Order: sequence, then C-alpha cells, then structure tokens
Amino acid sequence: MNTLTERRTLLVVAGVVIGATILISAALSGGQTSHILSTVGSAINNQPGSGGATDTSGGDSGSGSGSGSDPDNGSGSGTSGQVADAAVAAPSLLIVRTGTLEMEVADLAAALRDGDAAVIRAGGYISGSSRIANGRDASADVTYRIPSAAWDATLSTLHGLGSKIATEKIETEEVTGQVIDLTARIANLRATEAALQAIMAKAARISDVLDVQEQLTETRGAIEKLVADKEHLVDRAAYGSLAVTYRLPPTVEPAPTARPVKGWDPADDVARATGRLVRIGQTSTSIGIWLAIVGLPLAIGGTILALVTWQLSRLARWLLRRRESAAQAA
Repeated sequence: MNTLTERRTLLVVAGVVIGATILISAALSGGQTSHILSTVGSAINNQPGSGGATDTSGGDSGSGSGSGSDPDNGSGSGTSGQVADAAVAAPSLLIVRTGTLEMEVADLAAALRDGDAAVIRAGGYISGSSRIANGRDASADVTYRIPSAAWDATLSTLHGLGSKIATEKIETEEVTGQVIDLTARIANLRATEAALQAIMAKAARISDVLDVQEQLTETRGAIEKLVADKEHLVDRAAYGSLAVTYRLPPTVEPAPTARPVKGWDPADDVARATGRLVRIGQTSTSIGIWLAIVGLPLAIGGTILALVTWQLSRLARWLLRRRESAAQAA
C-alpha cells in the first residue's frame, strides 16, 4: 500500500515539474522572439528612408539586423555585411543633363526630319512633339531623350541644322552621391528583410508572427519606393532631356521709301489751275445737260399743272356765286 502511494506521489511531482518546464521554455522563447523583433523594428525605424538623416544610420541598421549575434542568425548577419559592402562600391559618374534650344531654320520640315534622324541615330528617342502651321510664323517643339554618351555630339549636330541659334540653356546635375545613398539604403533594407524572414520562421506565437509580418510589409514597401527612386535617377542620367524649338526666320518688312521734298514750281501751279478750270467746266456742262434733259420737262409739266389748277379754282368760284345769286332771287 505504501509502495502504491509513493508511486502516485512521484507521478504527480514529475507531472508538475514537466508542466513547469514547458511553461518556462515557452515564456523564454516568446521573450527572445519579442526581443529580436524589437531590435529589428528599431533598425527599420532608423533607416534613412524611414526618417533617418545620414547614411551612417543605414549602416547601423545593417548591423542591427544582424543582432543575430545569436548563432542562429549568423548567416543573416554575414549577408547584411556583404550586401552593405557591395552597396558602398561607387558607380561611375552619373550626371543628369537637361536643356532647351530655340533656333531659326530655313526649311521647317527638313529640319524636323534631320533632327529626329540625328537623335535616333545616336540611340535616343522622341518623347513628345507639337507643331504650329501658320505661314511664316510656323514652328515646331520637340522633346528629345538623348543618351548621355552621345549628348555633346548630338547637340552639335542639332546646332548645324539652324541658320541662327536664338536661345540655348543647358543644365547639369551630378547625382552619383544620391544613387550611392539609395543603393546603401536598399541594401540595408534587404538585409533587414532577410532577418525578419528568419525570425518569421522561428516565431512560435501568432502575435509574434503578425508583428513580424507587419514589419516585413513596411520594409518591402520602403524597398520598392527606394528602388523606383534609384531607377528614375539612373534613367535621367542615362538619357538627357533636350527641348528643341524650330522656327522659321521672321519676315522682314521693307522700309518705306522717303518721298523727296519739291520746291516751288510755276509749271505745277499752272497744271493744277488748268485742271481745276477743266473740272469747273465739266461740272457746269453736266449741270446744263441735266437741266435740259430733266429740268425743262419738269418745268413745262409744272407750268401746265399750275394753269389747270388756276382755271379750276376760277370755275369753282363762278359756280359758287351763281348759286348764291339764285338763292337770293328765290
């Protein structure tokens, strides 16, 4: 009986010890995951693309992601160092070229054709164009993307198409440092992403998995934005942008010829007086003709009408007197 009781007691004690051991192990594992996650999270928040100010913080984030001095994260730390070292390698000089060029050409269609051909032959392309057909005021605006290596030669060829360069403005911007900075940020974020993926594989609790997933989403979004910014800068450096305006020369109006000042000329006065007399004679003759052809018939008709009217009025007065006399006699 005592032996049975002792066995039961030993089983209960063993069960308690095993349960306590499991609970302590789970607590320690969760605490370690939370600690690693908080370390990686602080590394992400210290990224230059996430509010950091200098490239040094980017380097710190790379080492932070490897706070995997934890033996299991040793491979992640090594990857971070290799990627960061590769990012620091300086690329060739990157210069963004932009410019505007306005010139006069003798033949607008020929200049457009030759300019487009020169840019395409150099490996560039036409990114936009517009044309205004207005007689001598016709013009065309074309935006060229020209390879950086062929910029100077192509610009010289375009100069040769015009009879006169009206305006020209070329600007350059060196962006090598910006590209290096973006490359370093991307490398550090990729190292952080690798560390987060390693933590994800080890996370034991759902809350830890969700936290790591949130950090991964933020990290991948930051990587995509920085990659887009870098590609945009590299593209602008690879192909310069030149806006060219082709315009026909302005039409020159001929200057008016000055009329010579003449002195007094008796012959001129005689000619003008004679001309005036002739005009007066012509006017008088015209009036006589109108009076003879139009005025005389009108005068005769008016006279006849006046005589008839006078006789009718006399007859009317005579009839009126007779009636009055007949009335008195009655």
